[in-house]
Amino acid sequence: MAEPQLHLVGIDAEGQTSMVDLLNGTQSRLGKVEPPVHVSTDGRYVFAADSTGVEILDSGAWTWDHVDHFHYYRADPRNVGRVDGGGAAAIATGMLSTAGRTGMFFPASGEAVLLDNAALSGGTISETLRIRTKPHAGLIAPLGEGAVVTEPNDTSTAAGLRAVDAKGNELATTECPSAAGTITTRVGLVIGCSDGAVIATMDGTTPVFERVPYPTGAAAPATSFNGRKGRPVVAGLGPDSGVWLLNTRQRTWEWLPTTTPVITAATADDVNHHVVVIGTDGTVQVYDGSTKKLISSTAPLVTASLADPAYAGKIQLTVDSQRAYINAPAEGVVYEIDYADDARVARTLELPTKPVHVAETGR
Repeated sequence: MAEPQLHLVGIDAEGQTSMVDLLNGTQSRLGKVEPPVHVSTDGRYVFAADSTGVEILDSGAWTWDHVDHFHYYRADPRNVGRVDGGGAAAIATGMLSTAGRTGMFFPASGEAVLLDNAALSGGTISETLRIRTKPHAGLIAPLGEGAVVTEPNDTSTAAGLRAVDAKGNELATTECPSAAGTITTRVGLVIGCSDGAVIATMDGTTPVFERVPYPTGAAAPATSFNGRKGRPVVAGLGPDSGVWLLNTRQRTWEWLPTTTPVITAATADDVNHHVVVIGTDGTVQVYDGSTKKLISSTAPLVTASLADPAYAGKIQLTVDSQRAYINAPAEGVVYEIDYADDARVARTLELPTKPVHVAETGR
């Protein structure tokens, strides 16, 4: 296709799924999955994690990133199938949806699974690796032909990282106390630790772990990361009124204070260093990541969702090169925000299913 085939995939509390084409507004339904605890995406597939497995939806829209240029593709959407495991899985994806691997870690069973993305593109679920660890809140993230897997300590807390090859053989280890949160950028694989972050890369067939410690006297650590797909600067979210900005290329942290406590945040990592934040007051705030100044803010948009315990933890934020998307489950809509134009609400989108969970695909 000549341009990115951007879509929103929505899933309601009963597992009914639907999709809206952001280019022409066409709506469609994708069938039913088990009601998910949370969802994630690599830009093509939507991974709906429930308490006993992960359902995989193929949105049929994706981008192939060649670094200096992009190719855009479209196919028929479909439900690919299910991967079984114990507990709501942590999902970790790579840069490409049709090459490489996808990681799924099931906390209740301690099973770490790698899926072959090329097989997924053909409609087949193929596990290239499944290893068992002690049950814990861990992760497995693709790296090279293998992966990085968390290692628990005696209290079943993730305390270290282990790089393994395609057969599960150990290649390297490093400490990572209270490991939580992961994202892949063009630079490498990021995993959060209580004392900073580990950036994992490959030197040929050898995994390399680099530590990026927090500055002295840093605020609480980030436990999740979000940003425009592939870009080197990502937002790290912790419990305080602010956002960590991790530059994976420069191996540096910066603290961005915010006017309110933060629900979620994401970096656009564009020329103007936009950082998009959803505050606990329901506003969408846009900051300049270089000056740390507030540029603009909306009126409260998701106050009903924040006031409802069933939805307060389901509000999600996606940022692409031009827009940000925020689901408002209680309000029953998705807001499209032009973050570069004074946080203007460009569209208020309705899907055939209530947007309890939303993922943007085609990126």
